[in-house]
Amino acid sequence: MTMPTIRLMPKAEARAIRHGFPWVYSNELVTDRRTKAIEPGTLAVLEDSARTPMGVVAVNPQSRIIARMLDRDPEAVIDRDWLAARLRAALAHREALYDAPFYRLVHAEADGLPGVVIDRFGDAAVIQPNAAWAEVLLDDLAAALAEVTGVSTIVKNGSGRARGLEGLPDETLVMTGALDGPVPVSMNGATYMADLTGGQKTGLFFDQRDNHAFVQRLVKRRRMLDVFSHVGGFSLASLAGGATQALAVDSSAPALELAEQGAGAMGAGDRFATRKGDAFDVMAALADEGERFDVVVCDPPAFAPNRQALDAGLRAYERVARLAAPLVAPGGYLCLCSCSHAADLTKFRNASARGIGKGGRRGQIIWTGFAGPDHPQLPQLAESGYLKSLVFRLSE
Repeated sequence: MTMPTIRLMPKAEARAIRHGFPWVYSNELVTDRRTKAIEPGTLAVLEDSARTPMGVVAVNPQSRIIARMLDRDPEAVIDRDWLAARLRAALAHREALYDAPFYRLVHAEADGLPGVVIDRFGDAAVIQPNAAWAEVLLDDLAAALAEVTGVSTIVKNGSGRARGLEGLPDETLVMTGALDGPVPVSMNGATYMADLTGGQKTGLFFDQRDNHAFVQRLVKRRRMLDVFSHVGGFSLASLAGGATQALAVDSSAPALELAEQGAGAMGAGDRFATRKGDAFDVMAALADEGERFDVVVCDPPAFAPNRQALDAGLRAYERVARLAAPLVAPGGYLCLCSCSHAADLTKFRNASARGIGKGGRRGQIIWTGFAGPDHPQLPQLAESGYLKSLVFRLSE
């Protein structure tokens, strides 16, 4: 079937596309009546302003990202076999990294599947089809996933801000197989309970794996606090690393319940406690109670999900640091994280340092961490490198 053709405007930066940038914005494309009438998720051939074919793209006239590059061969056929080939390449990389099948299998553009996230949980996998083309080809994608990996259960997680920007509805369902409860995940010696249908994102954040491992080196025979804990990411890793006690703070009762189940499965329930509430309020209350911890970790949600929210987001990160710093015992460690791609490392580091100073503390940075290697970065796309983790040793 012949694909439609779309064309860049004369002043559009075709060089960036040729050099690997994967997106075309709506103001860079000739959007005549024919282009505007293209159904979201339609595959098309992208041409430069001189009508030279540049590759096969997925088109969504309803999105600011109007075209996403799928294949730089204009003759490419995007079908189940094509999807399987991309998945096999992604799987080979993860199998070289990890002994157990718990990882991010597909990290969107960086793995050549724009807008698609797939996390693997043993025999189950969760697909986030965050682009219209992936919604259209979801059945083929799921079939290719089962073929390549052998997973028996596939969940569609169709929720989140990214789908809204694509004009896609919220929908979460089990596509194949069945789930009879949370899935236990072993990572860094800890056991996590991942809710694949009702939890945040896909149920677990694999991206912090390497940062969990670094914090483990600091917590042996020490007491730690895990703020914005979700299902116990840093606290359960700390218990596995020999922490004498871990306190997890989160506003979600279901997440804390899963964290408690994980601690129990590890045989560490007697060293684990939870506290439900707004993280800012709880940190202020702990300070009033005179609490101090050897290690404090704050891993909040994305306070700056876009450039418009950047200033407010940086103020929020500063506030986190200001409230957390007084809770760290002298000579202890403070780990601050950001998953906001709009807040680059320099801005986040400066906001964190300001907050620590306003909290009456001083320190040194001993670790700068990022997402693990199962979350590869596309060099031409800054948004693919979103996670930052800073560990400070506070001397005062």
